[in-house]
Amino acid sequence: MPVLPIPLVVALILGFLFVRALFVRDKSWLFLALIVSCAIQSVVISLNQHYGFTVFHFVQPVTASLVPPLAYLAFKSSALKQLSWSTDLVHLLGPAFIAFCVWLAPVALDVAVSAMFIGYGGYMIWRMWNGRDSLLLTKLDADQTPLIIWRAIAVALMLSAFSDILIIADQIFGSGTLRPWIVSVFSSLTLLVLGLLSLSKGIEGVSDSHVPDVKEPTEIRAEDVAIANRLQDLIMREKLFLDPDLTIGRLSRRLGIPSKQLSAAINKSTGENISRYINRFRIDYACSQMVDGKPVTTAMYDSGFNTKSNFNREFLRIKGCAPRDYISLNS
Repeated sequence: MPVLPIPLVVALILGFLFVRALFVRDKSWLFLALIVSCAIQSVVISLNQHYGFTVFHFVQPVTASLVPPLAYLAFKSSALKQLSWSTDLVHLLGPAFIAFCVWLAPVALDVAVSAMFIGYGGYMIWRMWNGRDSLLLTKLDADQTPLIIWRAIAVALMLSAFSDILIIADQIFGSGTLRPWIVSVFSSLTLLVLGLLSLSKGIEGVSDSHVPDVKEPTEIRAEDVAIANRLQDLIMREKLFLDPDLTIGRLSRRLGIPSKQLSAAINKSTGENISRYINRFRIDYACSQMVDGKPVTTAMYDSGFNTKSNFNREFLRIKGCAPRDYISLNS
């Protein structure tokens, strides 16, 4: 009975996920490209390690080097800011350098490929250092979900380099016969995790026409309270909290100040991040709607929430009870 190797099984799963994603509305082509690159890498590993097609020994490092930049570009376009192809094309230099090493410097391949995975993963972790408010294009209603998923993707990239360490240890302390298994199991699981996480709804971003890239002041601003008051006036005047696609990037653009400065001002003035700050306005609005007789679900959507779980969680945090209990107490 024929048995499929692990990388080929992973490739089939990723292929199925890719086909299914093609029928999703508002799909991201970068996420689809990431899934395809992971699937191709799994096929290449299988052909090289299990079926003895030695030509793919030279292809495998190049296809592997496509995964980190694609993951980062997907992260940037959905969480930070719109891509600028005039500058972002520089990320093609990594795979080009790996292809150069394949032909002229094969000794440097393991180090170069590992450095790409660790470098991109580490940089993504650094860009998320300030927490949820670092993700300018993700919906505020998503709470901590995008941050958790993107951190998991970044960690998965960094951990993929761990397989090279295991291979070196096997060569030093063993006979080197475990290399095919290490590459197959470790790399395949990493690719599968990347593919599954990249399809998660929680990392979808909202396209903004422009988010100002203003330099953040080096000193703590004394106008934190003033900024918070300006934001509150803007939100109440235009009821921006009712927009389910609201992002910190859009608020930053409306106020004309850097997003990090806005986030810091709200945090220092209220002790909350932007997401929780906006959700207070949404919950108060939902309460007024329910008191006026609207059903809980209608009030939830009308107030700017996208998911029932987040609405119930934030309602309990802010009001100290469930929505239906609030209606009973105020009817």
